[in-house]
Amino acid sequence: MQLRYNFRLYPTVGQQVSLAKAFGCARVVFNDALAARREAFEVGKRISDGELSKRLTEAKQTPEREWLGEVSAVVLQQALADLNTAYRNFFTSSSGKRKGAKVAPPRYRSRKDSRQSIRFTRNAKFTVTSGRKLRLPKIGDVVVRWSRELPSAPTSVTVVKDAAGRYFASFVVQVDTELLPEVDSEVGIDLGLTSFAVLSDGKTIASPRFLRQAERKLRKAQKALSRKEKGSFNRAKARLKVAKAHTKVADTRRDWAHKHSTAIIRDNQAVYVEDLCVKGLARTRLAKSVHDAGWAMFTRMLEEKANRYGREFGRVDRFFPSSQMCSVCGALSGSKPLHVRAWTCTCGTTHDRDLNAAKNILAAGRADSPTLVELVSASASVEQPALKQEPTGSAA
Repeated sequence: MQLRYNFRLYPTVGQQVSLAKAFGCARVVFNDALAARREAFEVGKRISDGELSKRLTEAKQTPEREWLGEVSAVVLQQALADLNTAYRNFFTSSSGKRKGAKVAPPRYRSRKDSRQSIRFTRNAKFTVTSGRKLRLPKIGDVVVRWSRELPSAPTSVTVVKDAAGRYFASFVVQVDTELLPEVDSEVGIDLGLTSFAVLSDGKTIASPRFLRQAERKLRKAQKALSRKEKGSFNRAKARLKVAKAHTKVADTRRDWAHKHSTAIIRDNQAVYVEDLCVKGLARTRLAKSVHDAGWAMFTRMLEEKANRYGREFGRVDRFFPSSQMCSVCGALSGSKPLHVRAWTCTCGTTHDRDLNAAKNILAAGRADSPTLVELVSASASVEQPALKQEPTGSAA
């Protein structure tokens, strides 16, 4: 299986200029090819991938685009490949061959986009030097902060500049499946807002609310940005402060999710979660808390790590009445308002709302019924369009 390993880069001022040229050239090639495809579509024609590559070669010989020769040719070819992939995904999604959410057609790239990237493949002959630097063609040897060793030789590397002005190298490497020792425990997980997750074995993961904790600092930085004159250097510096504050929150949330998802996969042979429709919940009054929780990122990590380490992962249908069913007798008690955190079944059992739901999710996952659970294999899971009937937890 293929994995990405990300490392922080520290280019010099000259290398930052060279990277900016490469970002700009890749963006221009992408936009030119997109414009050519749209013009051909308007007259009922179709441009092949080979024709676009030929046009790129010819453009380098013209005075208007001769500066494209200042960057690696592989970077420009990969920009064309990105456009071809985007169109292929759009057409397969429109025709129904691609499952999941609908894919929008490609859009023009802007130099003001929060994320700029270029990709080097093996053809570009990038390499890690003996001095542990990343050697990139027409850019030079860039300092890398290595946090761990690469498990194998990378097949490609993507250089990314984020909104906070940081540079990263994302290596694609081939790794073998690392099977963890088998364990007897299985767990169902009920995700919520009051508590981030309640496990069927009784464990509770508190909701960290990283965005809520940083709101005061973010609000102050955003106010300072709003007072700056558009186009000024002070506005650019204020925008960078806002971006750094947001990236700190995102990085902290991602690190927290990695640690907890790894612990759950390591300690359980099978993991089952509810197939929440996060996009639908993000359009409700709980939108801010839903985005802050990061449920989709957390469940995606669980799925990817289960595939990597030989664990079983399943999604229980979002319309399964996990909060309404008694985990002891199976009786349905009907829907309950969100402020009801505990209830008593007709069989006399008193349930904690979230723990009972987690136990029902585990039972549904173990039943492996097609109407209740979709077991996820190495391929991407199918996203259901319907909304969850009720969100768990309450607004933070």
